[in-house]
Amino acid sequence: MTDKKKLLVIALGGNALLDSKSKGTIEEREAASDQTAEQLIPLFKSTEYDVILTHGNGPQVGNLLIQQEEGSSKVPPMPLDVCVAETQGEIGYILQKSLQNAFEKHGIKKQTLVLLTQVLVDEKDQAFENLTKPVGPYYSLEHTKEILKIKSWKFKEDPSGKGYRRVVASPKPKSIVQKNIIQDLTNNGYIVISVGGGGIPVYHNEKGEIAGVEAVIDKDLASAQLAIDLKADLFVILTNVEQCYINFRKPNEIKLRDLNLDEAVTYFEQGHFTAGSMGPKVQSVIEFVQNTGNKAIITHIEKLKEALEYKAGTLIHQ
Repeated sequence: MTDKKKLLVIALGGNALLDSKSKGTIEEREAASDQTAEQLIPLFKSTEYDVILTHGNGPQVGNLLIQQEEGSSKVPPMPLDVCVAETQGEIGYILQKSLQNAFEKHGIKKQTLVLLTQVLVDEKDQAFENLTKPVGPYYSLEHTKEILKIKSWKFKEDPSGKGYRRVVASPKPKSIVQKNIIQDLTNNGYIVISVGGGGIPVYHNEKGEIAGVEAVIDKDLASAQLAIDLKADLFVILTNVEQCYINFRKPNEIKLRDLNLDEAVTYFEQGHFTAGSMGPKVQSVIEFVQNTGNKAIITHIEKLKEALEYKAGTLIHQ
């Protein structure tokens, strides 16, 4: 990484690589990934930034858990840390291929590398006592009761009446295990795809060994932790709206274009951002700005170029 370049961490949503309304075919996944790669090309043509990409895995890991459940009588299902690792590899491969093809098409002399990334969590995190993160398919009450006869899962009823979903721990990330490797690769000019799906959740067991844990980590919080660990100059979260709002989709809706840290914290604490949607994104950028003093942006991928010029999106700063 040259002195002239700034370090930029970009968090792609899982839906940027597979629409939640899609069936999940490989053709749909590749088409979505190709479109995402094409939208990122102006960034990679720029000489201003060294770029690290992270991504979600919500739709993909949900599909994988359905496959596991359906095939559980024939093949032993894997724990959540392994499922995250599987989707990291799957999504990383598809995105890497799309980027390679886009680079070739546009004459960009860059290479990408997908890194299976572990994220350290605290085994005493309160999240392991208070399971809140829904994963996998919806079940009927009858099916839920059958599962509970053989498994010690926890379920919560969906507020919209879709059924019951398994809930798991979503502990806070403490550090990115491979952060130094990511830094070295970026310094050498590679585009690193890392911290997929929030990273593979691991902890240090009583022997001091790295061990996987049955949990999923919020990908925006994990991406912010990576950006903090590497002291990134800018952290960007790409989502499905152009900017943040308060009173979203209400008559008194207000667009938030420029927020200082105090304003962002106040709106967050007042509950303007829901836990299942914009809440973790705002929490993530707040933590990044608090820990680095640098700027963060939340926006739609189609507005990325304008957002980097501070002409679109929600900018959060000191």
